Amino acid sequence: MEMHTDPIDESRFNRFVITPILVIASLYSLYLVIHPYTPLAKMSISILDLTQLQRATHVFFLLTAGYLLSSNRTSHDKTGVWSYIFAIMAALPLYAFWQIGLSPKLNIIASLFWLTAILPALYPRSRRWADKLGALLVFVPYLYQVVMFKDIIDRAMVPEPWDLVMAFGLTILLLGQVYRYTGPILPCLVLTFLLYNLHGNLFTGILAHASFDFDLLLAKLFSETEAGLFGMITGVSLKYLVYFTILGGIIGALNLGSIIGNIASLAARGRPDGPGIVTVIASVFMGLFSGSGAADTQFVSTISKPMFEKGGYERYEAAGIAATSGTIAMITPPVLGSMAFVMVEILAIPYFWICIMALGPMLLYIVAILSYNYLYVKKMGIRPVEGEEQYGGKYFRRYCHIFLPILLIVGFIYWGYSVSLAVLGAIILFILLSCLDPTLRPKSPLVFIKGLAVGFSSLIPIGTAVVCANLILTLMVMTGLPNKFSQFLTMISGESLMMATFFAAVFTLLLGMGIPPTATYVVASALTAPAIIQVAIGNGIPPEAALLSTHMFLMYYAVLADVTPPVALSAYASSSVFKTDPLKTGIYAAKVALPKYLLGFSFILAYQGTALLIIPMWRTASMFDTVSSFLVRLLFVTAGAVCMAAATVGYSRRPLLKWESWVLGILAVGFFVPFLWINLTVLVLSIWFFISNKNNTLLVVKTTEEVEV
Repeated sequence: MEMHTDPIDESRFNRFVITPILVIASLYSLYLVIHPYTPLAKMSISILDLTQLQRATHVFFLLTAGYLLSSNRTSHDKTGVWSYIFAIMAALPLYAFWQIGLSPKLNIIASLFWLTAILPALYPRSRRWADKLGALLVFVPYLYQVVMFKDIIDRAMVPEPWDLVMAFGLTILLLGQVYRYTGPILPCLVLTFLLYNLHGNLFTGILAHASFDFDLLLAKLFSETEAGLFGMITGVSLKYLVYFTILGGIIGALNLGSIIGNIASLAARGRPDGPGIVTVIASVFMGLFSGSGAADTQFVSTISKPMFEKGGYERYEAAGIAATSGTIAMITPPVLGSMAFVMVEILAIPYFWICIMALGPMLLYIVAILSYNYLYVKKMGIRPVEGEEQYGGKYFRRYCHIFLPILLIVGFIYWGYSVSLAVLGAIILFILLSCLDPTLRPKSPLVFIKGLAVGFSSLIPIGTAVVCANLILTLMVMTGLPNKFSQFLTMISGESLMMATFFAAVFTLLLGMGIPPTATYVVASALTAPAIIQVAIGNGIPPEAALLSTHMFLMYYAVLADVTPPVALSAYASSSVFKTDPLKTGIYAAKVALPKYLLGFSFILAYQGTALLIIPMWRTASMFDTVSSFLVRLLFVTAGAVCMAAATVGYSRRPLLKWESWVLGILAVGFFVPFLWINLTVLVLSIWFFISNKNNTLLVVKTTEEVEV
């Protein structure tokens, strides 16, 4: 599940308070890239030189700006069952803090932090003043950590009373902000693991563990260098994500989205399936700049809606195609979603590897959508869109230079430069190109200020969710829960890789219905990856190939949660444009590219299947074997995507009877199984559905005037 932020408004409070903080946060992040090469590098400034304080500063900006933006929202909050559950669960750590035995003064201060963060869940009208107070309170633990950093690290697991107050205050403020931006599910999950650490003695069997004292937990969350609030996964937000969101903010401020949409529309000329093609191509183009599924869905839905309406698509079909297409951004190199950068840190592999591994799934995802779109148009008899403005090759040649910064990112990453330096170079190149092109040149330098502000504001819900993911991982590791869960998964799956991956896929999809994709991937990989890797190795997959394909499998299903009903944020983004019911739109989005739910299995169930990801086989076999296996698997999985689309639409070269659709759908599943004899068998059986001209049903051709939009 992705998140959204409210747009930056133009109020005086925003102009003189919020925007400067957002711009300073962006400039701080950008400066860190060049800091080692500046004179300030010799001055030993802690917030610029020490990794943990860099992360602490990043979290400070996230929370301060996040609370200020939340206080400036005009939406009306409502309480619900989950809000009350969140407040009750959050009260338990407060009670545990009171039991530590600190002075009444410190307990009162801790309670003030708690009220500021949690009270709006119970009394929404308190949000505005609570948010402003929260923005002020965030400064207290941040300043404390900067001033007392050396002492905090030296005493580590033997914290002073004020250490505990600051740790509790910052943690509860983080959970309060995540509640405001993403809802109660993710903070409730963090609290669940926290309470499991505190009361592990209440469990029996494999889940039982020795309970941890709350002061020990708080000290670990606040002072550990690679765990807790400022650990490795939090570093992902500072090291990677902030630069891509700033890049997206600059692109949006320069209004380059309209040009990208116009270039994508070149594919629609004279084609009845043009609107769907434009949607997919625009999504891929936006994926080159942005890794946000919901934001890109909103964009492509907006530019493609008029074409869908003129073409005569049914409204829900159009919304479903747009929702599914929007999520392509999350698996489109070079700007993948935040999960890819978490994977880089967890596996300690080059980011370029993940870009290469994402290519196969991205291509097949596109094939699935385009196949559905083409067959749907054929079945409905939709005709080409007439009378709209056409953009020719001259337009593309005029503006193709806007893709140069993306080539720069790819080149820098390939040559081994840091991702942050590559994106900084792309930002500078975008600004230079816009200033040199008279049609793109901004009217005022304030456009760039707005881009910096919007860029960091769009990071806030993602960045705070990443920090929560770091908390979850720390709390799980302390209890040994990943090993326990892996033992359980191994026990129920036996030696069956199919069972292990099926359980992991369902678990990841269910988890992703309530929490953002990054947290979904972190939890799912921590709990299920060790067991899947073990079973995969037992089934003949080399260890390195098993490791890489397992994590790509889990990342892929965390992405799918974004378009899986009932909680499918991309479907909500699409429905807001097409004015459709979000839940029904989610169902159509799931139907549009049904093969996407099978694609993950195709690159993990056997060693030959890992060739779809290229890198796992390239690392463990010859280049010839890698290329040949990749092409074979790409061919058969493409055939499976086409057959599944035909079965879903109910049309191949002719309308299909219901039983034919079911049979073809079952046969299509066989293409995704990475065993050659199964693929060849279903290929022979499936051909009949595409070469037979028998008319089983009457095709009703609908003109654009007859189709209800």
